[in-house]
Amino acid sequence: MTLSSVPTLDSLQTRTRAVLAGLFGPEIDDLPADTPLPETLGDRYDSLGAMECVTAMEKEFGIEVDFVEHDVRYTFAQLDRIAEFVHSQLEDRAVFGGSR
Repeated sequence: MTLSSVPTLDSLQTRTRAVLAGLFGPEIDDLPADTPLPETLGDRYDSLGAMECVTAMEKEFGIEVDFVEHDVRYTFAQLDRIAEFVHSQLEDRAVFGGSR
């Protein structure tokens, strides 16, 4: 992957929204990107729901989330933060290389 092939933040946000809608339902489609997922989804975004979200993002984008290094509780609390995190991971992989 080259830096120029990294998807735009807008396209990543769209893909992230689609993945979340698959996990939590179509109400994600109308959710503002900066809305806290735990507040909006309630019990559906508990620790298991958050873990399913992380796993789905890893699978969809071919990234690896390090629960020690990355602030998962903060990053995976909002759609816009998730997309920004994925974008950053893909940029890093394009610049520095990686196994995925």
